[in-house]
Amino acid sequence: MRYFIELSYHGKNYHGWQKQPNAPSVQETIEKGMSLLLREPVTITGAGRTDTGVHARQMFAHFNTEVKLNAEDLTYKLNSLLARDIAISRIFPVQDDAHARFDAVSRTYEYWIVQKKDPFMNDFAYNLHYPIDIDKMNRAAEALFEHSDFQCFSKSKTDVKTYLCKIEHARWEFVKGKLVFTITADRFLRNMVRAIVGTLLDVGLGKMPEENVKKIIESKNRSKAGVSVPAHGLYLTKITYPYIRDHEPTPPLTIKNNEHK
Repeated sequence: MRYFIELSYHGKNYHGWQKQPNAPSVQETIEKGMSLLLREPVTITGAGRTDTGVHARQMFAHFNTEVKLNAEDLTYKLNSLLARDIAISRIFPVQDDAHARFDAVSRTYEYWIVQKKDPFMNDFAYNLHYPIDIDKMNRAAEALFEHSDFQCFSKSKTDVKTYLCKIEHARWEFVKGKLVFTITADRFLRNMVRAIVGTLLDVGLGKMPEENVKKIIESKNRSKAGVSVPAHGLYLTKITYPYIRDHEPTPPLTIKNNEHK
């Protein structure tokens, strides 16, 4: 039987989502907890990979088990076992071919910036004390909708087969005293959001003209883009599936046929 897990986590104490040989990860931490509770080895597959220090307000993963389980009870026990920086929202059954990564149709990230010293935001937002021109950054971000190859924003050493992504939304706005960049796409490359934010900040800080963003994208050269901003300001906030509706207590066990299966 296949199950989905919906969860969230604070990324400060983890070297990203994916298992690492000599460092703690979110995936490994949850697998150890579930294996202990189910008394069998459990492997979970996440909807994506977040880098070291990046947070997730919504992440999905799937796992298989032959154990007949009470999903609500398992959710409670797993939350009791895990540290406070990982929270399991729910566990629910899905069809055997449902896939947390390949079935996701979009992902949304937010990047948070605060412009004055705030001790309560040290682990949650990038502190930047310079004047920033939001209008220029939003105009520069329009170039993202005109392109699909984002090699210039990808980590140099990566094993991806394509740099193509379809960006649906990208905008800066002030939200409750924070400057927030929200971006939605069908997929993201490693380090992509942090590189985009760093490049747009160069525009907002007056370090380069807004039309340069288009030239950088077309260059496909990572060295021409801005530096990656710190990880602790980045949040994975939403993952969308065609068969899971917001606020639906238990998703139906029916999904579309997927080409990757």
